[in-house]
Amino acid sequence: MLGTVENHSLPRTAAFFDLDKTVIAKSSTLTFSKSFYQGGLINRRAVLRTAYAQFVFLAGGADHDQMERMREYLSALCRGWNVQLVREIVAETLHELIDPIIYDEAASLIEAHHTAGRDVVIVSTSGAEVVEPIGELLGADRVVATRMVVENGAFTGEVEYYAYGPTKAEAIKELADSEGYDLSRCYAYSDSVTDIPMLETVGHPHAVNPDRALRREAAARDWPVLTFDRPVRLKQRVPALSMPSRPALVAAAAVGAAAATAGLVWLAGRRRETGVRLAQVQH
Repeated sequence: MLGTVENHSLPRTAAFFDLDKTVIAKSSTLTFSKSFYQGGLINRRAVLRTAYAQFVFLAGGADHDQMERMREYLSALCRGWNVQLVREIVAETLHELIDPIIYDEAASLIEAHHTAGRDVVIVSTSGAEVVEPIGELLGADRVVATRMVVENGAFTGEVEYYAYGPTKAEAIKELADSEGYDLSRCYAYSDSVTDIPMLETVGHPHAVNPDRALRREAAARDWPVLTFDRPVRLKQRVPALSMPSRPALVAAAAVGAAAATAGLVWLAGRRRETGVRLAQVQH
C-alpha cells in the first residue's frame, strides 16, 4: 500500500528525480529567459535563441554535440551576471513560471515516496540558483545541481561543479555514503539517455517521457516506462498546500553555492499506467 512506512531499522532509502521533462514540463533554466530579459540580464536576441533551445529541448532532437554547444553559449552568456539579482528574479517569478508546469504525476510520486519514508532528491544539470528554489517548492529533501564560480558577487562563466551524466551518479553514491542510503532499494527517474549512469545506480530505475535512445535502453533492460502529461498548479491540485514565501525562496537559493542560472542544461519498454507504478512505489 502507498501508505506503508519503511522499517527504519533498515538502511535509509531515497528517490532521485531528474528535473526537466521529468518533474516539470520544460527546461527549468530556459523557462526564465523572459524574466532575465525583463531584469536586464540578457538582450532580445538572447531571448529568441533560448526560445529556440527550448523548442529543440522539448522536441527531443538535440544530440550531445548540440547540447554541448548550447551549454557553452549559456555559460558564456551568464558571465558577469550579479548573483543576488539572479536569485531575486528567480524568487519573484518562480510561482508564475514553474508552478503551472509541474507534472501532476511527478507530484504524486514525490508524495508517495515521502509517505513511504524515503527522502526525495532532485538531481539536475541546471544551475543551483534555479534548482534549489524549485526543490523547495516541491518539498524535496535535497538538491544536486550545477555550480558556477563566483567572484565579487558575479558569475565568472567558469564551472565549479557540473552535474551531468556520470557526475550525477557519483553525487548519488556520495549521498548514499553520507546519508546511509541503500541504493539497491532506492528509486530514480529521468527522461534522458545521458542519465543512464544515474538510473543504473539504483535498484528501481524508471524512464519518464524518455527520449528515443533511453526508450530503447529501457526496453532492452526491462525498465518501467512512465508517461507524464498532466502539468498542474500545485495549489489547484492540493488547495490546502502551503507554498513557501518569496523571502523563504530567496533564502533557500542563497544556501547553495552559486550556479549558472542562465544554463548548463543538457538539452520502449513496457508502458505502464502511472497508477500501477504508484502502487508499486512501496516495494
